[in-house]
Amino acid sequence: MRWGFGELGEGARVRRETLGRLLPRTRIADRVELTDRFLRVRGERGTYRIHLGSGNVLMEPSDAYLCVVVDRSREAGRAAGKVFLPFEEDGGMLSVILSKAFLLAADDRITDPTITAQLRRGR
Repeated sequence: MRWGFGELGEGARVRRETLGRLLPRTRIADRVELTDRFLRVRGERGTYRIHLGSGNVLMEPSDAYLCVVVDRSREAGRAAGKVFLPFEEDGGMLSVILSKAFLLAADDRITDPTITAQLRRGR
């Protein structure tokens, strides 16, 4: 649990700085806030915290863990159109965090039954 929600390493601190520059330019800028270790996202149904080191998600106010898994099979088909981010040698954690932020900012449009069941239980 320490790694999943603990203090940030150097790579995560750089990621936090990068998010600080990117997020104000996005359509979810009014729904996100950077804290010391988390990107806090306000959705329509709830508020979430995405850990900047691990990408793990906690639901507020209960701090229940929300499992949102990246579908790596879809990425294989889009490899040709990918943008290379030289500082993302850790498996693309910046893009994982951004994709989760966009998903959770529009949590009222989530239809995946695995995620919606967790959202109901986590409140």
